[in-house]
This record gives sequence, structure tokens and C-alpha cells, in this order.
Amino acid sequence: MKSAKEIRRILDKLETQHPDADTELRYTTAFELLVATILSAQSTDVRVNMVTPALFKRYPHAHALAKATTGELEPQIHSTGFFRAKSKSLIAMAQALVAKHAGEVPAHMEKLVELPGVGRKTANVVLGHALGVPGLPVDRHVLRVANRIGIAESDDPEIVERQLTRALPKERWTRASDTLILHGRRICKPKPLCDQCAVRDDCDYFRLVIARARDGKVPKKKKAKAHVTATKASRAASGAGAPRAVKKAGAPRAVKHVRRGPR
Repeated sequence: MKSAKEIRRILDKLETQHPDADTELRYTTAFELLVATILSAQSTDVRVNMVTPALFKRYPHAHALAKATTGELEPQIHSTGFFRAKSKSLIAMAQALVAKHAGEVPAHMEKLVELPGVGRKTANVVLGHALGVPGLPVDRHVLRVANRIGIAESDDPEIVERQLTRALPKERWTRASDTLILHGRRICKPKPLCDQCAVRDDCDYFRLVIARARDGKVPKKKKAKAHVTATKASRAASGAGAPRAVKKAGAPRAVKHVRRGPR
């Protein structure tokens, strides 16, 4: 893992490449951003932005959403995926805001993560963008990009968050996350566009995996660590919250009967 000085220098380059880095979710209040971020799980910001205008018009604040039923809410958020679980979380979240915080979104991590459907990533998004409290959200893009470049080294979002926040001043946390997310969407995709990357020469993944592959060299197991860690991190993040196929226990197997000849 690179030093704090190197991490800051690399992020300087990335911020120059992505000067427009910001959350792509559309909102006007902290409550709207909280709702939109919950909806964005296993979905895209583009899809969420198509749903939220009508949703915010019908439920402009926590008091209104707290009175909704899942039957009313599910059809409105159906296209974002996992709509049944999300509708329950949104209503429970709004009810908790009304009951414990007079309908206002608290500006504290500890209180935000107590709300139904709200984890550290969601809380950091709302804190950093809507409430002016430094936060560094770590999603699948941040995990993938940070591990590939070598500015973090873990497939655990909380560990990556700690590693990055220790290297950066608080006023850079939110912008750093936005920059890494945008870089992951535009350049450092699962199949990366390394020739367009501003930090290619600083990137462990490019040096140890891509460049060696182009030279016809197979990366040694030890030197492929950046590739393995980045892949595990990306899979862990993209699979979080997604349903898994369950193998049915006790299902009878088909028995193949073999005709036996005379003994």
C-alpha cells in the first residue's frame, strides 16, 4: 500500500482528470438524498433519478413517507430493483425519523446508521453531500479502483474507508470518494481503459498485471496480489445485498438404471 503522500498526489491527478466529480443523485434536501441513496443499492443513479421526481412530489418529507404503505410504495420504486425490501426500509426509516428525530435527518454517523436501511456508505453520502459533515463513502467502485491503484488494500469497505481517511485531510474525504467513483465508472471499469487513465504510471494493477500481460509475461503469484485483492473487493461490493441462489436440500437425484446382462 502506498504512503499518505503518494495517495494525496495520486488523488490530485485523478481530481484533475475528473473536475466535475460529485454525486450524480438528484436531491434538494438531506431527506431526499437519504431516500435516493437507499434506492440506489443494486441500481444505477440514472434509474433512481428517473423515479425520484414523482416520489419526492408525493412524499416530500419523512412525515409523509412514514404514513405510506408498502402496497402504495412498491409500484413507484419497482424499476430500481429489490423494491419490496426497499419499500419496507424506506417506510421504516421515515417512521424512525419521525419518532426519534422529529422528522429531520440527523447529522451524526452513529444516529444515521441506527435507521433502517442505512449503512455507513449511505450515511457518509448524506453527511458529506447534504449535511456538510466530512464523510468518505466506499462503494464497489471505490473498492475496485483503490485496490487496483494501491492506495488501499482490503476488500472490507470499512477498512478501506479508514485507510483513505487516515491519508487525507477531512475536507478532501467526500471529493475523494466522488472522484474514485467517477473514475471507476468512466475509466477503471471491471475491464479497465488503462490508456485513458491519468494515474496509469502509479497503478499497481497496470504495472503488475496489464503491462506484464502486454509484454507476454505471466504475473507471478506474489506480484499478482493487486489483481487478486481488487477482484475480491469488486465482487464483495457488487454482491452485497444481492440474493443468492439456494440449492434445495433433500431433492431426489435422478437414478440411471443400467441393464445388467446374464451373470
